[in-house]
Amino acid sequence: MNIEDRRRLVQVLLEQRWAALATLDDAGLPSVSFVAYAPEPDRAGCVVHISRLAAHTRHLLVRPQAALGITEADGGRGDPQLLARVSLQGQVEEIPRGSAEYDAARTRYVARLPQAAQLFGFGDFVLLRLRADTVRYVGGFARAYTLTGEELRRILAE
Repeated sequence: MNIEDRRRLVQVLLEQRWAALATLDDAGLPSVSFVAYAPEPDRAGCVVHISRLAAHTRHLLVRPQAALGITEADGGRGDPQLLARVSLQGQVEEIPRGSAEYDAARTRYVARLPQAAQLFGFGDFVLLRLRADTVRYVGGFARAYTLTGEELRRILAE
């Protein structure tokens, strides 16, 4: 992966806040919804703060495999196929409420998405972490890469 694609991959993860969340429904069929997210400190995973009342949350609590798809913003001009995009695939785990880890994740999430602060007062919301096992980056025609979560962590540490 060249320097420009590495830069764009990091930029997409850090600058965007809205992503497509792919889960498996009760029948094992794919389901997509949209969620706000905040990158983890090592940037190789993301946290989402979502309601247990939502179908996608119920899906994740039963089948904790998911993918998060993130793309550069489309300005409505040019070929959208040239937009950089990243998908993170991996396992999801709930961050236990009341733990130091929860408090740290909540602080990062609210710093990124201040309007979400009030939702932390609702008992049905949970913080879930998606740790990337596999990362797919597409930067345009003939610029596609598959990385492991560890390779992504190394790129982001550079």
